Amino acid sequence: MHISTPPISPLPATEAAHDCALCPRLVEYRHACQAEFPNFWNSPVPAFGDPGAWLAIVGLAPGKHGANRTGRPFTGDPSGEMLFAALRKFDLIDYAEPPHEPSHLYGSFKNDGAHLKGVIILNAVKCLPPENKPTPDEMRTCRPHLESSFGALPNLTTIIALGQVAHQSVVKACGEKLPKRRFAHAAVHKLLNGRTLIDSYHTSRYNQNTGRITEETFDEVFALAGLELPPARH
Repeated sequence: MHISTPPISPLPATEAAHDCALCPRLVEYRHACQAEFPNFWNSPVPAFGDPGAWLAIVGLAPGKHGANRTGRPFTGDPSGEMLFAALRKFDLIDYAEPPHEPSHLYGSFKNDGAHLKGVIILNAVKCLPPENKPTPDEMRTCRPHLESSFGALPNLTTIIALGQVAHQSVVKACGEKLPKRRFAHAAVHKLLNGRTLIDSYHTSRYNQNTGRITEETFDEVFALAGLELPPARH
């Protein structure tokens, strides 16, 4: 899919440069992807959502054929389909116009007119890492962007971390120590800054295929954030 217009971040002052060169391994991989897939976004992926959000959802990093392709977090791969389906279920997303295809409701492509309500999606690492595995140094280098994003969200009360690595980065970005904040699905951590961190298994294809994360167990995480399912849509 060709990206005709660059994504517009709701938090522009917190974003990495389009050609960020701070992590040599990620830059080398970016250049390889640019050569292989010249129509992909192939740059640090900005935040997506509501700058007045009370809820932040933090993932690990862009997927090669998902956000690295589309330029929008969790857009274009199965992990995003599960996430966007949950956002729709809990009435956290609207569309400028009703999509013509049902799949377009679920983060399958960038220009779907989706508008998040009270929620913002962030990543612990903004650039695509090889094999979806950033190194500790890359996590550390990118963490100031996550810290500044949290600081730029005045209404933020709740954070959902998708996966253990995202959990670790959130804990450190909030100035806390990992031994006191252990990851577990549906664990709730009352942070010293007054915000609440809720852990979830990542919505990756692997976790879905193995049953580690299901629609029901993902719903439990949103319920812990205080969300209730709205009346059934007709």
